[in-house]
Amino acid sequence: MVDYLVVGAGLYGAVFACEAKKAGKSVLVIDRRPNIAGNVYTEDIEGIHVHKYGAHIFHTNNRKVWDYVNQFAEFNRFTNSPVANYHGELYSLPFNMYTFNRMWGVVTPQEAAAKIEKQRKNAGITVPTNLEEQAISLVGTDIYEKLVKGYTEKQWGRPCTELPAFIIRRLPVRLTFDNNYFNALYQGIPVGGYTEMVARMLEGIEVRLGEDYLADKAAWDGIAKKVIYTGAIDAYFGYSLGALEYRSVRFETEVLDQPNFQGNAAVNYTDRETPWTRIIEHKWFEFGKDADGNDLPKTVISREYSSEWKPGDEPYYPVNDEKNSNRYAEYRKLADAEQTVIFGGRLGEYKYYDMDAVIASALELCERELCRRR
Repeated sequence: MVDYLVVGAGLYGAVFACEAKKAGKSVLVIDRRPNIAGNVYTEDIEGIHVHKYGAHIFHTNNRKVWDYVNQFAEFNRFTNSPVANYHGELYSLPFNMYTFNRMWGVVTPQEAAAKIEKQRKNAGITVPTNLEEQAISLVGTDIYEKLVKGYTEKQWGRPCTELPAFIIRRLPVRLTFDNNYFNALYQGIPVGGYTEMVARMLEGIEVRLGEDYLADKAAWDGIAKKVIYTGAIDAYFGYSLGALEYRSVRFETEVLDQPNFQGNAAVNYTDRETPWTRIIEHKWFEFGKDADGNDLPKTVISREYSSEWKPGDEPYYPVNDEKNSNRYAEYRKLADAEQTVIFGGRLGEYKYYDMDAVIASALELCERELCRRR
């Protein structure tokens, strides 16, 4: 018997397992994948730490979370400054004065603000009711049409008029020349990659990979006093209330025998015609250098294609519309009735979580669960 069986070796599970071990509890971590670190897993290809499940840039304003992760990794000074490509026209992301100058030729913040306000009024928007109206309110019609609409509809597989406004509300819009995408005090990439960081969290803890908890649930439950479950909540209950909807992502990754493909870590393709949403060039997360500071002669790129999730795919983004939110609320009632299982993380809580929020949530659970049980 162990005190805790942790299902999932991603960030949420690794943080809880680490803190449970510190509290003197016995812990077993299992994961159906052949590797630890969940979706932040990075693998070494040609000396480059490749983000196998999509780009992850750590960023937070939470000093407690920042201090916590720095126990396990040194973070570099990477700043996220993606570029938007619309039929060969390049624009700055986040939307800032470089974007507005490129789009309209405006020079001052006052000119940019006036242009956005005029386009908002011309669109007749007072209180935005969907993503399209919210985006036009934030950046005007021109930028919405070129840099938001096509990308967003590829990503979500739905017209912007059918998507909730809140999805776009955190879009950074600045009347300055600041190219930092995140409004975060702390950000960077772990030196050595995320897998190495998670491995340090799991030091001294038994981890079994390639183990499917739901395929033999009764046996796994029989060896643990409590289960920390970070898988999909609807899968846990056998989709008894219907499947929750997700967007999935397919990656085409290739090694190129050249030192530089696009000159930036992330380039978003915002037109509707280009089938991929963005291209990631992984070496630029670590400034194109190897562990010894030498320039890398090759590069690795990943094209990302968004798709509707179906069983067997990896679920990435929960579709938090009214229908799915109501369905999740019913699953949550079932989860709350489970006496020995705690549901957490992105899939367990059906929530679009940034990495720092995942860690903060796991630490909150540790305080409730471990402090009470010492």
